[in-house]
Amino acid sequence: MNWKLQATMLSAAMLIAAPAAFGDAAEVYAKNCASCHGKDGKGETTMGKKNKVKDYTDAKAQESFTDAEALKVILEGKEKMKGYKDKITAEEAADQVKYVRAFKK
Repeated sequence: MNWKLQATMLSAAMLIAAPAAFGDAAEVYAKNCASCHGKDGKGETTMGKKNKVKDYTDAKAQESFTDAEALKVILEGKEKMKGYKDKITAEEAADQVKYVRAFKK
């Protein structure tokens, strides 16, 4: 098998496996976060634009906060964003940080 075919097959396998790698994180994000931050993390929703949320696909936006800061915001909230400590577990919140990091291009 030539290297191009192998690379194509590996890429396809990674795309298929990617959602499973995040477990329920995609569902938690869709339920709690996507209405403001967008399904794709760009924040191009009505509420996202209104609240000027970050575009998580932008490397500079991703570099503007640490994982610990993101975890704290998810659990405790910040400004207009409510905290989710009563709705999701700390483990689910940590998974959300990883999920958001995966938006980076």
